[in-house]
Amino acid sequence: MAVDTTNGQVTSAYSKTGTTGQNIGVDKSVLGKDDFLKLLLVELQNQDPTSPQDTAKILEQTSQLATLEASQNTNESLSKLSSTIGNSSYYSTIGSIGKMADSGVRTVSLTNGKSIDLDIYFSENVQSGQIEFVNSQGVAVETIPLSQYSKGINSFSWDGKDQSGKPYEDGKYTVNVSYTNSEGATKSAEYGVYPIESVRFNNGTAEFKMGNSYVALSAIKEIKN
Repeated sequence: MAVDTTNGQVTSAYSKTGTTGQNIGVDKSVLGKDDFLKLLLVELQNQDPTSPQDTAKILEQTSQLATLEASQNTNESLSKLSSTIGNSSYYSTIGSIGKMADSGVRTVSLTNGKSIDLDIYFSENVQSGQIEFVNSQGVAVETIPLSQYSKGINSFSWDGKDQSGKPYEDGKYTVNVSYTNSEGATKSAEYGVYPIESVRFNNGTAEFKMGNSYVALSAIKEIKN
């Protein structure tokens, strides 16, 4: 509660007016260390001269004041430490730019016969190859041929239909990628693995730009050089 030390009287728990004279109703029901000290001074000023305040009582109140101040200082220090740790976490994610990130996702989902867009990252130039879509029974239902693709992220589209135009069953399909490089060696690429191009922060959450989309840091399975 608020204390008026000019006349030694304790006022209400609310400060009724501000500097503009408006009724702002600021709640001061929670005592701070300054309020505590004012209360102690008022108590000393209004004590009975013939029965002065007990010394032990004064020491107890002083100890309470010191404890309150120490608690406030600790809270302020913890708040600053939390902010520092948060900033350090942001900087560490920025250092991931340029590294390879694995989302752990190797499948695409067919729904209501809608086509699927997907990105594949090649670490080198591609001479030939194929993208294979395998259903839950392990049967390859469709392939997309590869020919003369450059190193980097390349975009593809799968209509999710067979040769007669009939949609395949809804569900998850594993994506397998194999190719031959410019030197004639047979290699493979993994769907869901991309270089980190940039980092953005959305409501305090770090998100990596991988391919043509952003992926939350919590969804990343591995980051490697």
